[in-house]
Amino acid sequence: MKTYARFIKLEHAVFSLPLIYAGAWLGAGGPPSARVAGLILLAAIGGRVMAMGLNRLIDAAIDARNPRTKNRELPSGAMRPAEAWVIVGLAGLLYAGSAAAIAPVCLAWSPLPVALFVLYPYLKRFTALSHLGLGLAWSMAPLGGWLAAAQSFASFSDVAWLWLFSVVWVAGFDVIYATMDEAFDRKEGLHSLPARAGKASALRIAALLHAAAFMALVILQRDVLRSSIGLPWLLAIAAILIWEHAVAPREPEFAFFHLNAVIGFLVFGFVLLSGG
Repeated sequence: MKTYARFIKLEHAVFSLPLIYAGAWLGAGGPPSARVAGLILLAAIGGRVMAMGLNRLIDAAIDARNPRTKNRELPSGAMRPAEAWVIVGLAGLLYAGSAAAIAPVCLAWSPLPVALFVLYPYLKRFTALSHLGLGLAWSMAPLGGWLAAAQSFASFSDVAWLWLFSVVWVAGFDVIYATMDEAFDRKEGLHSLPARAGKASALRIAALLHAAAFMALVILQRDVLRSSIGLPWLLAIAAILIWEHAVAPREPEFAFFHLNAVIGFLVFGFVLLSGG
């Protein structure tokens, strides 16, 4: 069980769960019902486990050659691919079943995130835009939470800026994460931004992406939430983003995981209180 827990890295849900529920809050115009909130949690767990499992399966051969990742469960032999596929399959059933229980429209759109989960791991083999690919895949989290609560695309403009924030925020911190593999990616011919442009240039681009992400929140505040209560939350988010880029050259893992986990919860608080 410890091996399976390490494989799915459920702790990384700290990035997505706050944004999922922020999207749901916007979709419902307040707190979603207890039933919908519970089904959203089940769908989120299923989708998160499925996404991580697919990523690990698709990248197993690359991970085996990377000194940083060669001890992961599949490359090290601690798990067999068949076990990983069973986990992915069960997670997929949980995800699809929860989507169906929420509303037919959620089930109808549920294949889209799955397609992005499959596509993303292959992008770095061909393009430095792979970081935006991850942002697009990950942005299905707040969009899915919103659709589960709204059950219609009629008010998409209410969630559009949160969705855009998610795309560029995740792309930015994925660039920071990729700096840890700059030399390996270059050797392997993988098209991460650090391998293509160098660490310093990649971090500057990540900073621009995060500036764009912050501006998306500012516009969300101005056009959708329209509450002065959100201003201190915006200042806190800006401070964490500045801190993240101050430490990223020296401590990329701390910047990637710990600080971005805080940002996710700050964004949830920002939407919850401003939209309340």
